[in-house]
Amino acid sequence: MWRGSGLRRLTDRCANYKVWRWTSNKACERALQYKVGEKIHGFTINQVTPIPELFLTAVKLSHDNTGARYLHLAREDKNNLFSVQFRTTPMDSTGVPHVLEHTVLCGSQKYPCRDPFFKMLNRSLSTFMNAFTASDYTLYPFSTQNPKDFQNLLSVYLDAAFFPCLRELDFWQEGWRLEHENPSDPQTPLIFKGVVFNEMKGAFTDNERIFSQHLQNRLLPDHTYSVISGGDPLCIPDLTWEQLKQFHATHYHPSNARFFTYGNFQLEKHLKQIDEEALSKFQKIEPSTMVPAQKPWDKPREYQITCGPDSLATDSSKQTTVSVSFLLPGITDAFESFTLNLLSSLLIGGPNSPFYKALIESGLGTDFSPDVGYNGYTREAYFSVGLQGIAEKDIQVVKNIIDRTIDEVIEKGFEDDRIEALLHKTEIQMKHQSTSFGLTLTSYIASCWNHDGDPVELLKLGNQMVQFRQCLKENPQFLQEKVKQYFKNNQHKLTLSMKPDDKYYEKQTQMETEKLNQKVNSLSSKDKELIYEKGLELRTQQSKPQDASCLPALKVSDIEPTIPFTELDVAFAAGEIPVQYCAQPTNGMVYFRAFSSLNTLPEELKPYVPLFCSVLTKLGCGILNYREQAQQIELKTGGMTVSAHVLPDDSHLDTYEQGVLFSSLCLDRNLPDMMHLWSEIFNNPCFEEEEHFKVLVKMSAQELSNGISDSGHLYASIRASRTLTPAGDLHETFNGMDQVRLMKRIAEMTDIKPVLRKLPRIKKHLLNCDNMSRCSVNATPQQISQTEKVVESFIKDLGRSKKERKPVRPHVIEKPAHNASSESADVNCSQIIRKLITDPTFKPCQMKTHFLLPFPVNYVGECVRTVPYTDPDHASLKILARLMTTKFLHTEIREKGGAYGGGAKLSHTGIFTFYSYRDPNSIETLQSFGKAVDWAKSGKFTQQDIDEAKLSVFSAVDAPVAPSDKGMDHFLYGLSDKMKQTHREQLFAVSHDRLIDVSNKYLGIGKCTHGLAILGPENVKIAKDPSWIIR
Repeated sequence: MWRGSGLRRLTDRCANYKVWRWTSNKACERALQYKVGEKIHGFTINQVTPIPELFLTAVKLSHDNTGARYLHLAREDKNNLFSVQFRTTPMDSTGVPHVLEHTVLCGSQKYPCRDPFFKMLNRSLSTFMNAFTASDYTLYPFSTQNPKDFQNLLSVYLDAAFFPCLRELDFWQEGWRLEHENPSDPQTPLIFKGVVFNEMKGAFTDNERIFSQHLQNRLLPDHTYSVISGGDPLCIPDLTWEQLKQFHATHYHPSNARFFTYGNFQLEKHLKQIDEEALSKFQKIEPSTMVPAQKPWDKPREYQITCGPDSLATDSSKQTTVSVSFLLPGITDAFESFTLNLLSSLLIGGPNSPFYKALIESGLGTDFSPDVGYNGYTREAYFSVGLQGIAEKDIQVVKNIIDRTIDEVIEKGFEDDRIEALLHKTEIQMKHQSTSFGLTLTSYIASCWNHDGDPVELLKLGNQMVQFRQCLKENPQFLQEKVKQYFKNNQHKLTLSMKPDDKYYEKQTQMETEKLNQKVNSLSSKDKELIYEKGLELRTQQSKPQDASCLPALKVSDIEPTIPFTELDVAFAAGEIPVQYCAQPTNGMVYFRAFSSLNTLPEELKPYVPLFCSVLTKLGCGILNYREQAQQIELKTGGMTVSAHVLPDDSHLDTYEQGVLFSSLCLDRNLPDMMHLWSEIFNNPCFEEEEHFKVLVKMSAQELSNGISDSGHLYASIRASRTLTPAGDLHETFNGMDQVRLMKRIAEMTDIKPVLRKLPRIKKHLLNCDNMSRCSVNATPQQISQTEKVVESFIKDLGRSKKERKPVRPHVIEKPAHNASSESADVNCSQIIRKLITDPTFKPCQMKTHFLLPFPVNYVGECVRTVPYTDPDHASLKILARLMTTKFLHTEIREKGGAYGGGAKLSHTGIFTFYSYRDPNSIETLQSFGKAVDWAKSGKFTQQDIDEAKLSVFSAVDAPVAPSDKGMDHFLYGLSDKMKQTHREQLFAVSHDRLIDVSNKYLGIGKCTHGLAILGPENVKIAKDPSWIIR
């Protein structure tokens, strides 16, 4: 997977809450016993450092023979992580590190079968497996909660990284190849194919990505950052197999590697295995992969680039983007990086920041330019700020505003409250608990460590906060001086502008055709014959059943037979609203949620609910204007979010719950303040700020439009399922292309008042006691009693409707969430009643939609209506989806078809979905979906295949749950632990016969209703087929 601008920093991961055992921290205590200089399995311990603010102990080691670096972060977290990272510094845009990242995972000396990486997804209970190519490093991480699984995955990852086969046919499949359009017919034209080739064509349909890539290439032009590490589709066909093998030999050596482990498994076992299976077979070398410092410019530079037109842009005459970027110091100075990251947030974060006021509220554009803020993923960091969605004539105006704002900040500085709010945010991040904290940490330190910075210093956030406060105390001008030094007096300044070209994709296609012709014309008839034969050989290899017996695997018997039960209490607040309490080790945090029903909301207001949700906490409330409200939310909470939900029923496909979820979190000392904010938002929201509402609408529309190229398969699936259940239409209204287009229309309105006037009408049906369905609290046992009082007070303060409002749809079913009175001891006491909607007259029907978008790749979705969660067939279909993905669709869609991704999945709603992602094909992919059904009905799979599918499904079912999210399945969906245990037993019981049975019963033509949708370029066959709706 290519990560063009590196991986996100720890400070961007606000929403992650990590898991560890509350009672003790044995892992840290064990790690503190190590002594500096101690030798363990070929490694020497260099440093042992407790980092109490993150509840971990850092152990730094080096490998004696190879010089490989190693960092172990011991923490009482059972979700253990391993990663190995290599500094990869390409000097051209052939995408060699990216193609190599794909190809090393296609087979190794010890595991020579094809594609061990994808096969291990089904032989493991991993909680995460992937690989990332950044601008200057390649990272291979995995995580699991099972010690045996950890050893298995470690063995496969080590062998893949250090001893890959790098076969030519794998290079052809993953990188690029010339192949006949129909590989079995030499009369069909030769075309470019390859997974990375198509992935990068898809990546550069995203205009934000085009801009970000050019920004880095132009700002840092002297070395590796001047090229595209993921590969330019026009340069990828220049990469040779020999160059790939050479790049591996020079970059994938232990002397150029950094190993990382995290969690509560024993370090000694990791070291022994890594030394024995990999490092002992190497000697130290001096890798020549260092990135030299970028030479600073003596005067600013300007560049203009072009991109494809955005068919969903809010205003076709305002599609230009411009930004001003400044080169900053190296990222290895931990405190300077911390300071500049904080300074960046002060400059651009939220409506109180100077650049938000000056740029976003100027009305000139729709949103900040891509890559806004501090970017610490390259050897030297950079800061960028600008606007997208502007008129070309306003480029100079934006530049002038940026210069003027910098001057104003130097003169006025920042309010103390804004600085405190940001430090409060950092404190919350340290206390938050995520289920993937190891992955967050390896991503956070990767860039700094890659350039020989000290990763341990980077993790000492507590020290950095203390030092920052001290600097401000000693010098109140501290931050202003930084702004002057790095922005005002910095000649290494790049102005980059990008404007759309209506013929952009046409020109790209023309250049690709020229490249293809150049390649084809240079071929002799013997070369062409060889290409044809190689194409057949690759197709034969892809179609051949694979023997994966060399790979390690867990067994189904290694899966825990039962789930741990979560204790929940439900009590009525203010005598009527049920509140679910879940006592958890939340580390002094309180998590509050409330769910309000939309049953009385008039149908014509439904499409505006997502907009209502996105602006509700951003327009002011009570006596606070929107700036003061933003400040209070930052000072007193870790965020307050509102989102529309369509929740399925567990036993009926035509029944669902519609509502809005309110979520927030805070440090326990701020709970009364947070709940007071919610009271004001519910009782006295402000809907008068027309100008700020316009700004929020434009930002939201821009964000939705920009997200299509990354989430096209999701939009296709939502549209394909629209007519299959009563909830499908509402799901499309809230989350589909209908919502994207509605937001585009609203953003284009000259008079936005009619939309603004709808918000108070929605408020009447939503923000009151009558429509409040239920609340939930996750907190430590000690906090529960205080929380009960504050939540009780919040509910008592809620307003009531002056008149009784009846549900718009008459068929409402009151359904109790399954709990203790009828089941086991996982829920104590009162009941949560869910008010579900049903439509007895609903008839599912087929619909086929093609959304025309100017992309060179497709996103395909086909959905089938099947059965709800509690039906035993649901479990069989879930296993079947995984089986079809790994044993059939992966080969057909990715390996043969060249799409970046594809497969099948079954959602909780009972909709069975086939999908593909960044796919050069469309109709052919739909045919592959049909072939997959035939394959399933024929039963051409073994018991081993079924067991592997079960392992894969259980790795998702048993994924760790954060303390903040415990009990959420019961709160939102009404699922008790007993129901989940029943479902678990149904998954274990799935057999060969049941899989064939459900394939025939639900997936065959004419069995159940199907829906289809494609997002992508024009297609002649579809255009001629009247059964398709073209949008």
